[in-house]
Amino acid sequence: MKKIFAIAAAMLVTVSAFAQDGKSIYKKYSDAENVSAVYISPAMFRMMGKIPDMEVGASEMNLTPVIKSLTGLYLISSENGSINAKLKADAEAFVKSGKYDILMEVKDNGETVHIYTISKGDTVSSFVLLAYEKDECTFICLDGQMAREQLEGLIAGSCE
Repeated sequence: MKKIFAIAAAMLVTVSAFAQDGKSIYKKYSDAENVSAVYISPAMFRMMGKIPDMEVGASEMNLTPVIKSLTGLYLISSENGSINAKLKADAEAFVKSGKYDILMEVKDNGETVHIYTISKGDTVSSFVLLAYEKDECTFICLDGQMAREQLEGLIAGSCE
């Protein structure tokens, strides 16, 4: 019986070691050549949350409520041909391994964009955008406790 528990524990450790998240994808690719990487920490979001309301351009989109709710942002943009396929595969495995729902898929002139979220009720806890084309792959992951209504307003406003 002890052997069974030991084997089960070893399997759980192994599975969790292979689990991907936004941070692990960021760490894996952020130092590669021809890769742009941005990480924004919870401390920075708290600092940004103290600034007055921010509106984008002439539109009525107010970013402040969403910014205040974020706890992390990971962005990887690769123009490295040898990395793009791996980044895409890791990002797709990441969204498949979580409880992500696809919100949108866009295909246009060789570029594909997928948007995924994890939500419970009226709160979105994770938002992932994966965009790829022949020579570029971009992965963006936002974590936090975002009000679905505010996030939908931002997405709708950016599509106008």
